[in-house]
Amino acid sequence: MTDCCASKSKRAGSLLGGFMPIGVHLVCGLPVVTRQRAKVVPMAQGDVVEIGFGSGLNLPHYDRSAVRSLIGVNPDDGLPLLGEKAIAKQDLPAELLVESAEAMSLSSASADTVVVTYSLCSIPNVMAALGEAHRILRPHGRLLFCEHGRSPKWHVARLQDRFNAPWRWMAAGCHLNRDTGVLIQQAGFEMERYDIYDLGVGTRILGTHHVGVARKR
Repeated sequence: MTDCCASKSKRAGSLLGGFMPIGVHLVCGLPVVTRQRAKVVPMAQGDVVEIGFGSGLNLPHYDRSAVRSLIGVNPDDGLPLLGEKAIAKQDLPAELLVESAEAMSLSSASADTVVVTYSLCSIPNVMAALGEAHRILRPHGRLLFCEHGRSPKWHVARLQDRFNAPWRWMAAGCHLNRDTGVLIQQAGFEMERYDIYDLGVGTRILGTHHVGVARKR
């Protein structure tokens, strides 16, 4: 699963050519994925920054009465073209910054909420991106996340470790086995709500989900 994996490097995007943005958009717009987004995105409030904005698939899920402004952040991987089109069709005050989440140009303590869905799996330096999310959040700001990652079941995690290298090659840098909750806590966040679940038999390697809300310490 890759916005899904929207924060790929520019090199990864060039490897997949013109198909990558459309392919990512189609896969990440599947109903089963959309249902997972809907569990966290509506909780965003105030000034919001979305890491891995991709083609803007989270836009319909934001609560218009709660969001004051929205800034999407995505690298130059072809997806911003789709993201800009999605913004133009929405009634949300939003803009898109084409830059890496690992080094954002946004001011410190400028956001109330950071949203990230299906992107932490593919950001090359995920700790740098989470550190940036922590930096731009105001005191006690919240990180809303929905990611696929490492299974708590040892036999599934072992398969994820085994297949991670070939999957990364095929999926332009996406990791199967990142332990999302551990990484978020290591970046200075405290979990308010954290659920790990899979999407059913046959999907556990790709479909183990880490979903929740973390607050800046």
